[in-house]
Amino acid sequence: MSVTVINYDRAMGRWEPNARGRLEEAALELYGERGYEQTTVAEIARRAGLTERTFFRHFADKREVLFGGGKLLEERLTAAVAAAPDSAGPLEAVAAALDAAGPLFQERHERSRRRQAIILAHAELRERELIKLATLARALAGALRERGVGEPAASLAAEAGIAVFKIAFERWTDEPGEADLRQAMREAFAELRAVTAGTPGP
Repeated sequence: MSVTVINYDRAMGRWEPNARGRLEEAALELYGERGYEQTTVAEIARRAGLTERTFFRHFADKREVLFGGGKLLEERLTAAVAAAPDSAGPLEAVAAALDAAGPLFQERHERSRRRQAIILAHAELRERELIKLATLARALAGALRERGVGEPAASLAAEAGIAVFKIAFERWTDEPGEADLRQAMREAFAELRAVTAGTPGP
């Protein structure tokens, strides 16, 4: 009795464990080594041990490799707003949502630092980051409206929350070691409340 051995060609893409994560890591490595503008999709795919076809199944272009987690973050934020206690005001609901999103980033501190450095170095990527943040603000405002918060309160609370997230995230990625993103966001919210109350920050 003979045994037939089947060899799967990697290029066929039949088995690609964690292809998305491998592409993200390969892109970060290459952007750091060669620069974002000098890196091609073909090089990213090759570094990840995958094909260009596989790359385009996961990402529209090489820019989107840096923004692939946006949908998951949006879902986490809006679900947390919906789950906030009925007694929570708009800003408190947004603060709870950002707190719930913290763990998505905490274990990826070093990766987030590398990603942030690449984005800050390129105007095209900074623009895409602002688009992502605007999308998150719209989603938060929508979740607040679902809770019965009217306008302009819903949009104001959402925009303020995203501003807090942006500032806290930048501080967090500037910190070495085991900095705590959730703590950075709580401190930024405290600063915001102090500013709106007309008192000095902590």
